[in-house]
Amino acid sequence: MAKQKLVDAVKGGRVLISDGAWGTFLQKKGLKPGECPELWSAERPAEVKEIARSYFAAGADMVQSNTFGASSFKLEHYNLETRAAELNTAAACLSAEAAVEAGGERWVIASVGPTGKMLLMGDVTEEELYAAFKEQVIALEKGGADAICVETMSALDEATLAVKAAKENTGCEVIATFTFEKTVHNNYRTMMGVSPEQAAAEMIAAGADIIGTNCGNGMERMVEIVKAMRSVAPEVPILVHANAGLPKNVDGVDQFPETPEDMARQVSGLIAAGANIIGGCCGTTPAHIQALKGALR
Repeated sequence: MAKQKLVDAVKGGRVLISDGAWGTFLQKKGLKPGECPELWSAERPAEVKEIARSYFAAGADMVQSNTFGASSFKLEHYNLETRAAELNTAAACLSAEAAVEAGGERWVIASVGPTGKMLLMGDVTEEELYAAFKEQVIALEKGGADAICVETMSALDEATLAVKAAKENTGCEVIATFTFEKTVHNNYRTMMGVSPEQAAAEMIAAGADIIGTNCGNGMERMVEIVKAMRSVAPEVPILVHANAGLPKNVDGVDQFPETPEDMARQVSGLIAAGANIIGGCCGTTPAHIQALKGALR
């Protein structure tokens, strides 16, 4: 039996649970400062796959892939740009294998993060950005991704190119999420000044199947962002990957204060605001995801 589309599952009335942080998980497994996280998919695959397994075991309906910084532009920093396709396919394969092993209906929402290049500054052309995203998403689909999760975006032009590259070159569903910060005027904007309403409208116009927000905020603030997005997108599914609260620097190390129970208490408010898929970002662990799943039940 073919796997259901995420959008269809949501339209059928389900609220789905996503996974949690990957970067901090890799750090706990020994990733050193300055080391390329994405290279672990080729050199330490068992440990990368174990992250996906851990989240499925905690109750996640979907997991991401170890590909947040796997565009050729990001991999240039490690002289690995020629291995972009290889590393994306390898990472997607690991998450897909974990999904099969977990059994039931599980999805892989492969991560595509910002390139670090800005069209506004003339760092790169639209054609170059599109080509980099195209290479990445084709490789992710080859590895078994069900959806492409364009995430942690701040600029509309870059996010639009990523969404279009995925829609035009793969059969995957496409998710697009932005990172917002609360301003002194008590509203939310990305680093490039984009509001939640603008992000929602522009990503739907670009072809995204699912919109949302990730990182930058804990669960409580995500409720306000989801309400803003829902005000201009009454029908499109909304995904939230919240941090475990706002980080506090303790002895040079960022620590995230929200416990699994703290995050779980916000689930009903997020659903009431209009969220359809709920998971975690920085600082969240399988214990947080298990608590979210418990709150949903």
